[in-house]
Amino acid sequence: MTNQKLPFFAGCFILLVFSVAFAQRPRTLKDDPPTPARTTPAPSTFKAKYEGGVFGHPNKMNGTLTLDDANNRLVFRDDKQKERMSIPYKSISGAYGDTHSVRPTAATVASAVPLYGIPAGFIKTKVRYLTLQFNDPDSNASGVTSFRLENQEILESVLGTLATNAGLTKRGDVFIRKKE
Repeated sequence: MTNQKLPFFAGCFILLVFSVAFAQRPRTLKDDPPTPARTTPAPSTFKAKYEGGVFGHPNKMNGTLTLDDANNRLVFRDDKQKERMSIPYKSISGAYGDTHSVRPTAATVASAVPLYGIPAGFIKTKVRYLTLQFNDPDSNASGVTSFRLENQEILESVLGTLATNAGLTKRGDVFIRKKE
């Protein structure tokens, strides 16, 4: 190696060390600036499908969700309007909306037909979920539950209204309860 190439390689080595050192530093997360959580007011009662997650309720159920502001709780009622479960607003520690693309059962069956079923394999629908993390200090029960909602507009309005009523703070795409 000649003396002319040594400063070049030394400069590249120092640049590499500094870039690796700065790339490995911890980054801090900043809270989003406070913005109004709701875009449109949520209906007080709306259709939902319980997907599971609450102790004692293992089966999926169709029914309605109600934002019971008078009693500060979220209530799920089955098709016969019997109250099946409720989650107090103060117990909700996190909430977010999620969307999955799934293939309907009819499309799955049709895709099994040789040759003519091939296009059915490409059919997908979007399913929207309201997912809640809760921790009830009265019963010491905690978990994660989800409810399937009809469309994106209802999901966004319910999520915003629920987060406001429960006193949750927005962090990215999710709402959380900050520890005091």
